Amino acid sequence: MTSQEHRIHTDATGRPVRLSGAVMTHPRRAEAARLLAETDTAGRVTVAVDPQPEGPPTALRSAAVAWRNVAPDATHHLVLQDDVVLAEGFFRYAERVAAAVPDEAVAFYAGWEGRTGAAVRLAALAGEQWTYAIEEHTPCLALMLPADAARGYEAFAAEHGLGWPYDVVMQRYLNALGVPVRVCVPNTVDHSEVPSIAGNSTHGWRQSAIFTDRAAEPTGYDCAQFAVVPFYQYGDARCAIRRGPDAEWEYIEAERYLRRIGLGERSRTAFAAADSSALPQGIARPVWETAFAMGVVVAGVTAEPPADEVKHAVMGSLGPGGLCEDYTAEELNELIPPVRELALVAFEAGRGARLGAAEPAATAREARARVAVTGGGSGFGRHLAGLLGDLGYHADHVAEPADAGLLDGAAYLVHLGSPADGPDRLSRVLSAAEKARIERVVYVGSAAVYRGSAEEAVTETSVTDPPSDPEARQWWHEEERCRRWGRETGTAVQVLRAAEPVGPGVHAEAAAAQWMHRAWTRRPLLLDKSRRHQVVDHRDLAGAIDAVLSAAPAHPVFNVASASYTEEELAELVALVARRTPWEELTEPGVRQGVMSTGLIETELRWRASAPLNEGLRALAQWLACDVHDAVTGLPQLGCDV
Repeated sequence: MTSQEHRIHTDATGRPVRLSGAVMTHPRRAEAARLLAETDTAGRVTVAVDPQPEGPPTALRSAAVAWRNVAPDATHHLVLQDDVVLAEGFFRYAERVAAAVPDEAVAFYAGWEGRTGAAVRLAALAGEQWTYAIEEHTPCLALMLPADAARGYEAFAAEHGLGWPYDVVMQRYLNALGVPVRVCVPNTVDHSEVPSIAGNSTHGWRQSAIFTDRAAEPTGYDCAQFAVVPFYQYGDARCAIRRGPDAEWEYIEAERYLRRIGLGERSRTAFAAADSSALPQGIARPVWETAFAMGVVVAGVTAEPPADEVKHAVMGSLGPGGLCEDYTAEELNELIPPVRELALVAFEAGRGARLGAAEPAATAREARARVAVTGGGSGFGRHLAGLLGDLGYHADHVAEPADAGLLDGAAYLVHLGSPADGPDRLSRVLSAAEKARIERVVYVGSAAVYRGSAEEAVTETSVTDPPSDPEARQWWHEEERCRRWGRETGTAVQVLRAAEPVGPGVHAEAAAAQWMHRAWTRRPLLLDKSRRHQVVDHRDLAGAIDAVLSAAPAHPVFNVASASYTEEELAELVALVARRTPWEELTEPGVRQGVMSTGLIETELRWRASAPLNEGLRALAQWLACDVHDAVTGLPQLGCDV
């Protein structure tokens, strides 16, 4: 290292920046970790070895050691995982960044498979040098923290880790501190191809979203956060959306986002005209939707077209990022060229659509009805309102309907029942509905009303009196209160008895959510193999509500479910979308519950379950792992078409 590289950098207050670091590793890779540490010729980087190498694969143990090893005089601490490649001049670059943004966390890598990797792609296309990480998990492959924050991590992880993945624990820790995570664009660290010691090898081939092998000094430190980030993940095209700097992130299908802004038909028409024959349609369509949405977002930020080499690099990582869970590295290498070519065409089509005149976003239903959604907490209730909005309704989630006027102007009320909230909550909802002169109420109840039934298959008329099972009786009484209120006020009330919902915002009350929580925290799943489960995808539930509201209120009750599974079938799906952990059989079986027939809603309202359930289950798994921690808010945003 030259004397210039040893120069001490200072921050804006004149305080000298002093860097320390650690490489976290397992004993069998200690030599590789030592060689990586020695690339810092100033000798500031130590090796942090897993203190319990015979334990289950996890990065939590070695991470605690690595973040503990902060030098006494350090202002910043850098932790590298042992399977990385550093750009030339990396340590000098890290010091300069620490001096420029001394109070922020800095990630030098974002994987091509994650939401933050998608933000890095957008930033590169928009000509930005920095972007803030998206709520999912902190990119921890190469992470630098202010020293005080680094010193506090171990205690936080010991108290709050509880088996969660290291990058999720770090996200929650930094959110608790209010420390944002910025990511360099392009990345100055990449992933090598050795097997993961953290149990992540099942995630497939992992690389940077866009990497440079030379860490040049940044020309600026303005950091972008995009209001919309399209991403291709697990084979699905999706968008992360934030309606303001203080709002929570929403994650929806890219096709829904394009419909929201009036460009859905434009995208479909352009895709039909494009040559996608080199790819299976199951890959071609989501690649197109993702890249088209990327073009829309980038054009909303800058009219300047990105350089060809940047587009080529960005779209080269799009395909493997979305497919790495299901394809080998060799297969991905074969897919990269055709995915890139189609993505480049889609990106330009999206840019052109955004820069040109967009079709009007209005639909026939928007002028027809306002729907107020109550209950369901701030997560699922708000999400369901968004789904109804995408179906054409003017839909809002009303957290506390007793507040004056919040239901005024609504024609329909959809209430997500919850006996656990107590009778006062439902009384307030119904009182507010009466004051607002609501025309119709849809009470979304639960299949749990059939708990304890001796029938293997149940219909809407299987329960005519209060059930004997305590939980079933609670749901029955909530239904009855709504029906009685409807008779007293002359308001049409209909009940949807919903199977276990799966999708974002569903709290860990039913089996799938509970199992996912156990899987994420490395605990065994407890199975009653005699039990069957019915689930309803969040999109199918919204479709059922739409079907009910679109028809005359002729039937008081409908059952709604997307699919039925044995205990082991559902457990296997949980393992696929979350994490595989051991199964243990319960010694005492639980309360029996009949399988609901959905023949009535299918026959009378022509409703059919149509949403891919693996997507709903994965959305629930991702929400439980990545979206239940409080995000850092107030960061400036680029773009606002949501």
